[in-house]
Amino acid sequence: MWIADHWKDYEVIDCTCGEKLERWKKYILLRPDPQVIWNTKRNNKNWKHLNAHYHRSSKGGGEWEFFDLPEEWTIQYTLPIEKTLTFHLKPFSFKHTGLFPEQAANWNWFSQLIAKEVEKRGKAAIGKDASHPVKVLNLFAYTGGATVSAAAAGAHVTHVDASKGMVNWAKENAVSSGLEDAPIRWLVDDCKKFVEREIRRGNHYDAIIMDPPSYGRGPKGEIWKIEEAIYPLIELCAQLLTDDPLFFLVNSYTTGLQPAVLHYMISTALKKYGGVVEADEIGLPVTDSGLYLPCGASGRFWRE
Repeated sequence: MWIADHWKDYEVIDCTCGEKLERWKKYILLRPDPQVIWNTKRNNKNWKHLNAHYHRSSKGGGEWEFFDLPEEWTIQYTLPIEKTLTFHLKPFSFKHTGLFPEQAANWNWFSQLIAKEVEKRGKAAIGKDASHPVKVLNLFAYTGGATVSAAAAGAHVTHVDASKGMVNWAKENAVSSGLEDAPIRWLVDDCKKFVEREIRRGNHYDAIIMDPPSYGRGPKGEIWKIEEAIYPLIELCAQLLTDDPLFFLVNSYTTGLQPAVLHYMISTALKKYGGVVEADEIGLPVTDSGLYLPCGASGRFWRE
């Protein structure tokens, strides 16, 4: 399991009976988590000192119960390349806060790959007009955690999400992280249609990140079902890669897409590039129990 264990502003304090007790900077939230099917004692004092509690409904969805939580606040995360990111958080529908902290395990990984490649290209460009930038495409980019991580490492990033609100939120995160002038292209678009247009345009990227939902709709009502659509999209994205790609990352929160499935899809679609393919669960440490909470899976390809 790839563990996001370098957080200072976030922690999973405890988890039991389908819920996880979290600290987001100084605020304590209690949210449902379908992976938590065990039953242990609630000994931590924070179980009784919540700032907000998301109650799941038996009919689907749910709602927040607020005790003492601001409408918006920020947390920070420092990448291993010594760049600090600032994220805006706010509770909104279906239990989310605007950030998936377990993804820090992937941010750590690819930010170091990008930073080394940027440095390599910079040295190779001495005496020339300009170096060739590291171009990264981030699909289903949400509030931009991966986008700002890649940009902080020196990449030129194309950020694509079907939700205008999420793209605007990502822009706020970029500004707060000191990346308002970074070379980020912000696009509100259907990811599959964008990729198809990029293929026709002849554009290419050194790296691609995708974090697709299990189910969703595009801006014009397009239906997305991950089990049906993910492999064809990976195949399409493979056509956008340069001849010597840096990395390719696929995240999944769908229980049916186990790490082995991600591994097979990536290794099959990107076979001609050689390189290394690995896949594993991603997770977060649980402070009280010492366990690791599974939070989905990721598949990674990178150049040897």
